[in-house]
Amino acid sequence: MMKAIGYQNAGPITAANALIELETETPQPGPNDLLVEVRGISVNPVDVKVRASAQPDNGPRILGFDAAGVVQAVGSAVTRFRPGDEVFYAGDITRPGTNAALHVVDEHLVGRKPASLGFAEAAGMPLTSITAWELLFDSLGLKEGEGTGESLLVIGGAGGVGSILIQLAKKLTGLTVIATASRDDTRAWVEKMGADRVINHRNPLDEEMQALGISPRYVASLTHTQQHFASTVKLIKPRGHIALIDDPDALNIAAIKPKALSFSWEFMFARSMFQTDDMEAQHQLLNRVSALLDDRTLQSTVNHHGGTLNVENLRAAHELQESGKAIGKTVLDGFS
Repeated sequence: MMKAIGYQNAGPITAANALIELETETPQPGPNDLLVEVRGISVNPVDVKVRASAQPDNGPRILGFDAAGVVQAVGSAVTRFRPGDEVFYAGDITRPGTNAALHVVDEHLVGRKPASLGFAEAAGMPLTSITAWELLFDSLGLKEGEGTGESLLVIGGAGGVGSILIQLAKKLTGLTVIATASRDDTRAWVEKMGADRVINHRNPLDEEMQALGISPRYVASLTHTQQHFASTVKLIKPRGHIALIDDPDALNIAAIKPKALSFSWEFMFARSMFQTDDMEAQHQLLNRVSALLDDRTLQSTVNHHGGTLNVENLRAAHELQESGKAIGKTVLDGFS
């Protein structure tokens, strides 16, 4: 048996039993799985969305996607890792989560933990790094070294995805990066991440970009896409590309036709959900991100350490994520 934290009923974090500690069976690795002792986790918007709206079907559901830890056992077909390896990963939304003492994950989704980061700090990187990498290089279709003379607008630059996307775009492409931020602390954060220019998303984005004299070819819409969509269509170059990660209720997609814009969603769980032939890509990109963190090309996006994993600390981390005031990533150590 092992300890874990999950939820029994979907609803607000303010509910008395919004999160509960569980004793559950120790998971057993399948042929392609690693059994990992979880030593660090992070909280992402997807944790909050699932807990608030997805009613568990068969008993409590264990939350958590990001993790860093030590491999304890491997499945019969595993070739990339062995017991004792230090790893980090973002898991699979269709399987039990990482808010647990032990966790199983397909080796194709796992990278080697950055040696320069502790377990909690390393756990803050996988989900957002995969999302940002896939958005930049798969959805927007850029290649490393490309983009000189073009611009990328990052809407929601101070969040977890925005924080690493700014860095990837600045370090691995030639793009000029404009990020949105509305407070002094978030503005300072996106500048620390490397943004060339910062605009205020409390104002119409097309007017803010017009004042800069910049019309970007690429827009990464990471939050409030529905609110900003009309302005985004106005400010982007003809034949530009909009990529988003959030969940707008409705968009006037016909509005992008006059400019012949491209439009795409990034969802980093798609590969694991559908067991695609290229799942290995996430293993490879996490190893690349790990190396870029170790050689200081990239910097950690962790901005808050919430203590050791327990119900009280995890509740506080969910509350911070829901507040809309989180900057960068929030992480916790594994169970003590």
